[in-house]
Amino acid sequence: MEAIRKDIKFTYQEYRHLPEDKRYELIEGELYMTPSPQEAHQRFSWRLQFQLGKFIEEKNLGYIYCAPMDVYLSEFNVVQPDLMFIALERKGIIKKEFIQGAPDLVVEILSPSTASRDQIMKKQLYGKYGVIEYWIVDPEAKTIEILTQGDTGLETLRVFNEKMILETPLLPGFTLQVAYVFREL
Repeated sequence: MEAIRKDIKFTYQEYRHLPEDKRYELIEGELYMTPSPQEAHQRFSWRLQFQLGKFIEEKNLGYIYCAPMDVYLSEFNVVQPDLMFIALERKGIIKKEFIQGAPDLVVEILSPSTASRDQIMKKQLYGKYGVIEYWIVDPEAKTIEILTQGDTGLETLRVFNEKMILETPLLPGFTLQVAYVFREL
């Protein structure tokens, strides 16, 4: 999806005054409109949120949120990840209006209109602002790629396919059958 206008840099203050009937993201001052997700996207998101949320709640590890929820990274960068986790010890970044700073975990589910942005622009952005772990969920390939902070920003740690059980260094003890996420109704 192309930026709405490339000749103008938008700020968070301008972003705040956009109509609430549509979803927008602000990346390096460029405004992007995000269409409503399709049914499968919502189903995959709910399953991930359910499994992560259950584990996080049982262990009292922190907070999990789903879109739409603004993550304010800077005056020119405000995004709405599909899912995010914030560790209990970092709850100070949770504000009434938004999350102010990088979540510990961000999950983006690829869709045709946002895949390129999620895999390139947001990957760079999340790496730059200190997201510890980034999951890219690919419904077409039926994979979940886990990226972690490395020498050059976020780097692929492992790609899990639907025959595998996902484990993550960020949440020791958490396991997820990838096939559960992508199974049909």
